[in-house]
Amino acid sequence: MSLYNDRGVSAQKEEVHEAIKKLDTGLYPKAFCKMYPDYLGGDDRFVNIMHADGAGTKSILAYLYWKETGDVSVWKGIAQDAIIMNLDDLLCVGVYDHLVFNSTIDRNKKRIPGEVLEQVINGSQELFDGLKNYGIHIQYLGGETADVGDVVRTIAVNGTMTSRWPKQKLITNEKIQAGDVIVGFASFGKCQYEPDYNSGLGSNGLTSARHDILSKYYAEKYPETFEPALDEKVVYIGQYKMTDAIEAGGFSTNIGKLLLSPTRTYAPVLKVLLEQHFDAIHGLIHCSGGGQTKCMKYVPGNVRIVKDNLFVPPVVFELIQQAGKADDREMYQVFNMGCRMEVYTPPAHAHSIIQAAAQFGIEAQVIGRVEASEKQELVIKTKEAEIRW
Repeated sequence: MSLYNDRGVSAQKEEVHEAIKKLDTGLYPKAFCKMYPDYLGGDDRFVNIMHADGAGTKSILAYLYWKETGDVSVWKGIAQDAIIMNLDDLLCVGVYDHLVFNSTIDRNKKRIPGEVLEQVINGSQELFDGLKNYGIHIQYLGGETADVGDVVRTIAVNGTMTSRWPKQKLITNEKIQAGDVIVGFASFGKCQYEPDYNSGLGSNGLTSARHDILSKYYAEKYPETFEPALDEKVVYIGQYKMTDAIEAGGFSTNIGKLLLSPTRTYAPVLKVLLEQHFDAIHGLIHCSGGGQTKCMKYVPGNVRIVKDNLFVPPVVFELIQQAGKADDREMYQVFNMGCRMEVYTPPAHAHSIIQAAAQFGIEAQVIGRVEASEKQELVIKTKEAEIRW
């Protein structure tokens, strides 16, 4: 993890977890999102949930691509990233409808003009309009847009999503047990509701991806895109430019678009599963920050998670690993590696879940299983190694 740490970021957010360790964990400590009693409605049959997330440093990639190509529409993808990182976390506790969203945009006005804000804001509404076609209703309540050039170098795009949801429809991960299998949903490809090939990168690990893949050219031309206190040995150490052509998944694209693929949402397929197969879902894990090790925070303490049939990682992760010379342990701890959603279910239901995903053009397969254990463990098996946590 040396390069990742040297760049001032942490895949496991150890300091964040230390800072919040004394906070109330909510009604369901193993649930993917924190939930509280229904303060809004005063009904003990409901819970309140408010979640916060954002596009992270992916906005810097959008900035570079826009500056290099003039394509301002790339910012719509950043809007999607900020929204889906909230929505897909909420999906993991069973929430898929009747949501409200507020955006928080901090910009450096000297570098980010109004046309960029327009793309982010309009892109948000376009995504919400598209999700309505699948029965997912999210009300956009606006939010805060602040000019804080003394705080941010370019732009930070974040948001909060809120729901009031019935307890009887919650997924709390408490049912995850030995004997369950794990059905994984691919983060890459081109599903029914995506206009272009999706690299599968999502919105995590972008600091590493950006500096490992892109060339020193960007450090020299756009010094506003990185922390000046960083050692130059870890800043833009790759060989590529944003516009370099590349083949991925049978599609012709370029490096910039590969890195900027908007984060895929699983809301349409999970809505179907949560409505038609609710009792079969013992747990849901969104492999976001922490990559394939994310599950360790949310599964019971007396199980071993074995992932021995993960997807072959798509090309974007091969590029990152080759450029950064990272070992498999680091890669699987930082990135989703092509699988960003896990469904924990009894074996008899795996086929139905896989078929539901296939109807939307999303590749899915049994990627592993849950075993009894005296302590919590995670085992990931690749072609080259067996990695344990």
